[in-house]
Amino acid sequence: MKPAPFDYRRPATKAEALRLLSDHRDDDAKILAGGQSLVPMMNFRMAQPTVIIDINRLSDLAFVEERGECIAIGALTRHNDVMHHLLVRIHLPLLAMAYENVAHHTIRNRGTIGGNVVHADAASEVPAVLTALDAEFVIESTEGVRVVGADDFFLGVFTTAVETHELLVEIRIPRPNARAGVSFEEVSLRKGDFAIVSVAVEIAADDGQIESARIAIGGVEERALRAEAAEQALVGASLSDDVIQAAAAAQIDAISFFDAPGLSAAYRRDTAKALLERNIRAAAARAGRMN
Repeated sequence: MKPAPFDYRRPATKAEALRLLSDHRDDDAKILAGGQSLVPMMNFRMAQPTVIIDINRLSDLAFVEERGECIAIGALTRHNDVMHHLLVRIHLPLLAMAYENVAHHTIRNRGTIGGNVVHADAASEVPAVLTALDAEFVIESTEGVRVVGADDFFLGVFTTAVETHELLVEIRIPRPNARAGVSFEEVSLRKGDFAIVSVAVEIAADDGQIESARIAIGGVEERALRAEAAEQALVGASLSDDVIQAAAAAQIDAISFFDAPGLSAAYRRDTAKALLERNIRAAAARAGRMN
């Protein structure tokens, strides 16, 4: 199928892009970055924007940089450039690990991290990792700049805090504890598909006692879920299989699993519990502190 008719704009600068967004704030304008989600939705007439604002000339939004205690990633940075960047491999191994499960090489070569998070698919891997790592999102408009934490950025299915006149320009991710171990796994129908369930875990420990735990689960609710019950059960405890199983059970009991076509709530529940236990154990082992 072909998309419905639309006006096409291609700004040369961020200022021009922000002005176009302001001018068309009531016209159902959409940003085109990598186009890996938007274009198929337009071709199937699931999305029919009246104005497309193509930001692919805004090369100043494509970067990975150290910014003090965080790593800053420009919204127009291609997935493969994030995945293979040395700063990400060194400081954000959980994100690099998750990228092994994101789509396929050709899609990662064109898709952008900003487009992925603004699309806000609850089963997507990157939003789950950014939720676990307490990322912040820098959003600009002609009216100013605001910074939104992950808990307030992802609002629901295909919904974020970015308003129609705003542009996501940067993602800031705090560098994790140097003693942290990480693990990411997912279950999907095929390699490269969105996850049925995914789990992202970062654990820091000292002398066998857990100092901090940051965990997110994707695919089980309308947005990536911060696993607060599991985190609370782990922090301060000495690592053991009993502690891990109790933490996973506490989290699973706090989730209302739902049936989906071909996937029962019971299957999702059992899968989430198994992934949660396995990734907590793996992250702890990588931290080198498990008894």
